[in-house]
Order: sequence, then structure tokens, then C-alpha cells
Amino acid sequence: MSLEPGKQLLGGPLAVVHLGLDNLIDGARAAGAPVHVVDFVPPARGDRALAACLRSLLMPPLAAAIDAANQAALERILASQPHLVGVGVARDVVPGMAADLFLHAGPPITWDRMAGPLRGAVVGGLLLEGRAGTPAEAEGLAASGAVRFEPCHHHAAVGPMAGLITPSMPVWILEDRGPDGVGRRTFCTLNEGLGNVLRYGAYGDEVLTRLRFIADTLAPLLARTLERRGPIDLKSLVGQALQMGDEGHNRNRAATSLLFRELAPALVSAGPGVDVVRALDFIHRNDHFFLNLSMPMAKCMLLAAEGQPRSSLVTVMARNGTDFGIQLASTPGRWFVGPAQPVKGLYFPGFTERDAGLDLGDSAITETAGLGACAMAAAPAIVQFVGGSAEDALATTREMGRITVGRNPAFAVPALGFAGTPTGIDVRRVLELNLLPVINTGIAHREPGVGQVGAGLTHPPWECFAAALRALGESCNDMARSNPGPRL
Repeated sequence: MSLEPGKQLLGGPLAVVHLGLDNLIDGARAAGAPVHVVDFVPPARGDRALAACLRSLLMPPLAAAIDAANQAALERILASQPHLVGVGVARDVVPGMAADLFLHAGPPITWDRMAGPLRGAVVGGLLLEGRAGTPAEAEGLAASGAVRFEPCHHHAAVGPMAGLITPSMPVWILEDRGPDGVGRRTFCTLNEGLGNVLRYGAYGDEVLTRLRFIADTLAPLLARTLERRGPIDLKSLVGQALQMGDEGHNRNRAATSLLFRELAPALVSAGPGVDVVRALDFIHRNDHFFLNLSMPMAKCMLLAAEGQPRSSLVTVMARNGTDFGIQLASTPGRWFVGPAQPVKGLYFPGFTERDAGLDLGDSAITETAGLGACAMAAAPAIVQFVGGSAEDALATTREMGRITVGRNPAFAVPALGFAGTPTGIDVRRVLELNLLPVINTGIAHREPGVGQVGAGLTHPPWECFAAALRALGESCNDMARSNPGPRL
């Protein structure tokens, strides 16, 4: 065999493309050769046991069964038709709500482990409910067990940031009117705006006054408005908003404006003129007003996929400022938990990353349903709020497409040639590509009582997806053993 080609290669200047351990290329660097390092990590970050589990789920016979399950789950998500149908009081409409129950964002947590923003929201909730007269008294009540805490997700509800829902709070009522919706309902509080608000852990007089206005004036007006106007197709509205520069998580200006147009004609006849003016002005001044509808809309869509055996689709991503939890379509109600992560972003004047709490809120349900970071290509202006460039927004959506199983044609993105947003995060692809989902989110101060300090981007912890994959592997292998099929 001739060695001439090799001699010719080694006879000239070398440029090295390197994958693997860094110290193996030290010699080439020392000799002055240009080295191009490829960012490569083995699937499952090189964890052999996890990689073996992943391999079993990506190869016959399980791969075909999981792919079919994911397609069935995705089709139900896409067929869901969430409509806004009303406004009610949490204790009257939220399933399982009780007088001593407070709902919060993220996976289950106890008072002693709660982060500052969630503690602040609980204090504010006890003051709002009239169960405490001072913050110190409220903290004592919370620590004593006088109030129970459960995740919003356990009650078909979602809540931004702290996610707090107390018994007397008004909530939006959404209903799935798709072919398989069978009256499925989801719930969320009304959005307070930005800055010093309860959902970011603030509980001063300004915060409580605003919440009482929402409960006593705004919510009853909106309830009467929807009785007059009838249901609003939220999926169609969000589809329009994406073509007007929204992404459904941190940019909701277009969707809020479209909702304003839908509500205003009926609202003007729903109450006294002064209340109508205050209500319209409140919505007009709050570009985030629609966030508390995009979230339960996403929850409604994802509920349609729950209970699909063998599916590896993620149906919940939620955080409480201490823990981050996910759920799969095949194991509804089962949490896979890791530590909440810091958020990298832009800060309001006077604040820095030293002031920031960890990732918080149920609003990652938007990314789970194909909005938020999945739709950032539709909203290049979002980078002015969370950081980065317009090119980053486009790249983020494309990156999310690598770990999802399909696209939602109802959420078309002009910058992608009107392709739908990537939808259906597959836990297998996350581990195969070592590519965690992106979440764009607000940043709360780490101490209770302060409020919002900025906004930015973050990722879930790796541990959630590793644990979910292991559980999926065990479940699928158990099913395969119990249904071995015919012998060949």
C-alpha cells in the first residue's frame, strides 16, 4: 500500500480539528498548528448507565412505540382549542380549592424551603385574605402550618413567578373546545403588571391596593363582559400575536392589544362608567396582561396529551425558586426535580445579579407548549428585555427545534417562512444532544417583599431530564416485558 498520500499530508502546514479530551491536542498546539476545537460531549454527558438507557429508547423495538406515542400526544396538543369563557373566584371554580389552601408555582415545597420571593407572596396572600395583620404575624402563621401549600399544577392551574393563588383571588376560566376537550378547564390569576407585584414577592400597601382593585372592580367587570361577549378563541388570538411581534411569554404587547379589542365593546356596557375607564386604563397600561392567559392556554393544550403511555414528551416545566420540576405525558402528576437555576439577563437600574433570586414560576409552561423561547424568532424585540441580539432570538427557536418532535401550524413564524413553532420537547432528544430547553423569564429579588429586578434567559437543571429518562426507560421496559408480543 502506498504511503505517498500520507507523506503529502504531513509534508505541508497542518490545521487540526479536535474532538475529545483537551490534553490530547497539547502537542499540536505546542508545535504551533492551528487547532479548531469542536464542542462535543457524548450523549447523556458521558454517563454510561444513562447512555445505555437512552440507547434502548432510541432503538428498536422501543423507539417505534415511543415515536408513535409522541405523535399521538402531539396530535392531541395541536387539536386542543382553548377558549376564554369566564372569570370566577378561586374557591368557587378551581378544583380542590379550600379555605386553608394556597397554591404556588413549581413542584411541591414546604414553608421552611421556600425562596424569598415565594415567602413574600405567601405573606402578601395572608395579608390579603385578612388572616394576618402584619408581615411578622403572616410569617408566623405560615410557619405554624395554619395554611397548606400545593402546586398550582395539581389543580389544573398555573401561576407566574411565585404563582400564588389564594381562595379569594379572581381567576380566568379557560375551557378546551376541541374535539377531545370534553370540557377540560384551566385557571390562572389576573396579571398585576411589572415591578412591585405579589407574584415577584412584594406585599406593600401599593401591592395589596392593586390586588383589591382587581378583585373588587376589574374581575367582576370582566366576568360580566365575557357573559355578554361570549368565549374568545385564544389559540387563534396568539397565532395573530406571533405575527405581530409577540412570543407568548415575556412579550405580550400584541396579544394584550388584541384582547383589548375583543373585550372593549362589551366591557363599556358592563358597569359604571368610572369603573370601565379604570379597567380599560389598567389593561392598556399593562403590556403583560395577556401572559396570564397564554399560560393557562398552554396548560390546557398540554393537558390533552397527559396519560399517553410510553410518551417521552414533556408536559410540565415549573419552578418555585428552590426546585425545578418537569412531568412527562406518560407519567402525569409525577415530578422529576432538580435545583432551580440562576437567570442570566438584564437588570433594572440599581440592581445586579447579586440581588437576584433563582428561576421561579409556572410560566415555562409556554416553552413546553411551543411558545416563549420556542417562538423567539417571531419576537426579535424581546432581546431588549431579556438580553442578546435579534440573531440570538432566531437561533434560539432553531435550537429548540432540535429537541422537539413537531411544529404547531397555528403558531406560524414569519421569519421562518411561516413554519410553525417547535412543539413537543422530547426528553430523549434533550439527553441525546445534551441540549437543555431555553426559558426566557423575569427575575425576582432574592429577598421577600422587594419585587422584580430584571429579566433574562435560563435553562432547566440537567437532573430533571436524567431522572425522567430513567423513569421512562423503566416504564417502557416493564411494558415490553408484560407484553412481549409473538415469537418469531
